Amino acid sequence: MHVAVLATGGKDSTLALYRVLTEGYNVACLVSMIPLRDDSWMFHYPNIRLMDLVAEAVDIPLVKAETSGKKEKEIEDLKHLIGKLNIEGIVSGAVASNYQKSRIEKICKDLGLKCICPLWQESPTKLLEEILALKFETIITGVYAYGFSQEWLGRKIDRSAVKDLMELNKRYGISLVGEGGEYETLVLDAVFFNKRIKVVEAEKIWKNQSGYFLIREAKLENK
Repeated sequence: MHVAVLATGGKDSTLALYRVLTEGYNVACLVSMIPLRDDSWMFHYPNIRLMDLVAEAVDIPLVKAETSGKKEKEIEDLKHLIGKLNIEGIVSGAVASNYQKSRIEKICKDLGLKCICPLWQESPTKLLEEILALKFETIITGVYAYGFSQEWLGRKIDRSAVKDLMELNKRYGISLVGEGGEYETLVLDAVFFNKRIKVVEAEKIWKNQSGYFLIREAKLENK
């Protein structure tokens, strides 16, 4: 089956991509929406423009378009983009967000496509364990919930970070996988990447109780 994968460069969409590749799907392209505002309901904002590097690293074509980021307009923008593709299904990295999943399902229904959500309703703990087991090199690029500090920005998700995330989950109810928008990530390397992404220059932007890791320069390296 020819599919397109909704990709942000984050851990969930990257794991969903890995899953469908190993299951034998033909991934025709990655699809990324570039929100013009930082409070998009559907799409990642920090470092989304690095998707060109991600696509090159995994050697899969990238299809992208800008969107206003307004709540329902961005859904129409995504539908318009997907409607141009010669595919049979859409792959999403949604884990527990009914808002995200329901809107992807509606787009697929309207366009006659299959909606594939490989991670849906899986245990957040098991998903993090899988990411570690597969040796995804993942950094946190944004934190937007009480309990996080500036020190989380740029931090790698390793066993120590997972332990700290579990503590934040117990104390503040933060989703372990950030499904509620509590934090966002970027995968720099994975087992199926042909090249890895190296961060050359970055800056921590912090305001009040939230912030993001702005990557000003990055490049691909041979593995």
